[in-house]
Amino acid sequence: MAIAEYMGVEKINGPFLLLSAVPGIGYDEIADILSPDGTVRKGRVVLVDQNSTLVQVFSGTEGLVPSSTSVRFLGRELEIPLSPSILGRTFSGLGEPRDGCGPVLGGARRPVNGSAINPLAREYPRDFISTGISSVDVLLTLIRGQKLPIFSGNGLPHNQLAVQIATQSKLVGAENFAVVFAGIGIKHDDAAYFQNRLSAHGQGGNLVLFLNMADDPVIERIATPRFALTAAEYLAFDLGMHVLVIMTDMTSYCEALRELSVARGEVPSRKGYPSYLYSDLASLYERAGVLRNGRGSVTQIPILTMPNDDITHPIPDLTGFITEGQVVLSRDLEARGVYPPVEILPSLSRLMKDGIGKGYTREDHPGLSGQLFASYSKVHEIRSLAGVVGEDELSTADRASLAFGDTFEQSFLSQGAEENREIGQSLDLGWELLSTLPVQELSRLSMDEIGKYIRKKGA
Repeated sequence: MAIAEYMGVEKINGPFLLLSAVPGIGYDEIADILSPDGTVRKGRVVLVDQNSTLVQVFSGTEGLVPSSTSVRFLGRELEIPLSPSILGRTFSGLGEPRDGCGPVLGGARRPVNGSAINPLAREYPRDFISTGISSVDVLLTLIRGQKLPIFSGNGLPHNQLAVQIATQSKLVGAENFAVVFAGIGIKHDDAAYFQNRLSAHGQGGNLVLFLNMADDPVIERIATPRFALTAAEYLAFDLGMHVLVIMTDMTSYCEALRELSVARGEVPSRKGYPSYLYSDLASLYERAGVLRNGRGSVTQIPILTMPNDDITHPIPDLTGFITEGQVVLSRDLEARGVYPPVEILPSLSRLMKDGIGKGYTREDHPGLSGQLFASYSKVHEIRSLAGVVGEDELSTADRASLAFGDTFEQSFLSQGAEENREIGQSLDLGWELLSTLPVQELSRLSMDEIGKYIRKKGA
């Protein structure tokens, strides 16, 4: 029920309406903006003081005239209707149905501006989530309740990788696994790709899809991840499901935040982004986790494209501070036909050590992953050396490392977009690759592991 309606606004500036002071109005309150032709647009209060009220219009202010525009304040925050029927549905960035199946009925309504999980209410993340991708499962393991971003670049296959993770991921031993997929500022052909591929893999029954298009109003990009996370929290903590949230592209979200900050006249910080970019991103990322004594969990994979492939740019830089690692995609590997082009050395998963090994994946997983990292790191050193002295001047062990690096990239890192490898298959492949190296090069493995998993080779 409307609590206040005002006819006429003092000023229209970009996506903002400026009104004189409105008593009883609160920050983040939702409003209906009524234009003379009878259309209704949604907005929210973004500034309240003694002299003025500033309202941000979701669908833009084009066609509005200050003297004939009225604002009706609704006395509530932005909300999303929720029920178990949201599984299998597709929504806009503002939570409106896009699949022609009508509104969500018979459930709860929740404000989308949720808060981070209280650290004292968290349970430490431990359980392994299988993605079916060898480089991630073995070397950058995703743990239930973790937030593990993917750092990509323009033109790299992050959309293809996002769909592959969404269709292949599973929590071993859990049937109640769901995926919430949020497209932020995406092109129409990408939206069609997401819908077609996800439906083709039969993900409709355990998938909720939110799509915000590049030609939608900028303000909608701010709301899209909040709608997606609120839906994920409902599925996890009300229905007891284990939910993986994939959000792409967080760079579009941050650029929308910058654009709106400039329009509000705020003092810019690094590269023009608002000074509160860190806390704003944290308000999204920290909604992932496992509640102590709770039934469900929320795991996040935010995907961002690094401007100019710069990992020190504010968006990946701040994201890396908040999250528990990162998966970095390589333009060089992609150019050499490796898919997914995961650049192992700058990538890491800070929580993998607590979710692998006996009882989670396989007892040989920790030793294998450490040795693969060490051996591949040496490959890069030898490639640099070979570029100076030539391969003919390398030792036999160095040439074996070069051969290992080529095989590692082409058979372990690279796999088809439709190829779903079980963790055991990926681990066995890793041991097979290590068996091509001289035994003295396997410095991260115990003699028991070498004897059990590696074929004996002469010194």
